[in-house]
Amino acid sequence: MDNRAQRLKRLVKLQEQIKALHETRHATYVAEANAARADASELLSALNAASPLPGLFPDLYNRRIGDAFALEERKTAQAKHEQGQVATATARTNIVERAWRDALRAEERSAAEKEQLESVERNVTDRK
Repeated sequence: MDNRAQRLKRLVKLQEQIKALHETRHATYVAEANAARADASELLSALNAASPLPGLFPDLYNRRIGDAFALEERKTAQAKHEQGQVATATARTNIVERAWRDALRAEERSAAEKEQLESVERNVTDRK
């Protein structure tokens, strides 16, 4: 059976993977929000330009611009949510890592005490 420090070490690795997942999702949402903003800006500049296409389909352009801004808002909200998840995962990782280090120190201390006790016992039995 694994000792506590080994289990906590595996848990630290798992928490780091979860944190990396949330960081990746956050970055993806931010990139998608930026792409939606760029799309909306491009559509706006095409609508304001003297191009004949937006003049033919103004409703289509206005709807697509609205959709792009709505998508940007939605992705920004998702990015903020993931940012909270990253903070939570970071806190959990730090807590588990601290517990792992404490368990490792306790095991080392226990092993050292056991070694000292065995040394004392050997000295006592050697004297007899």
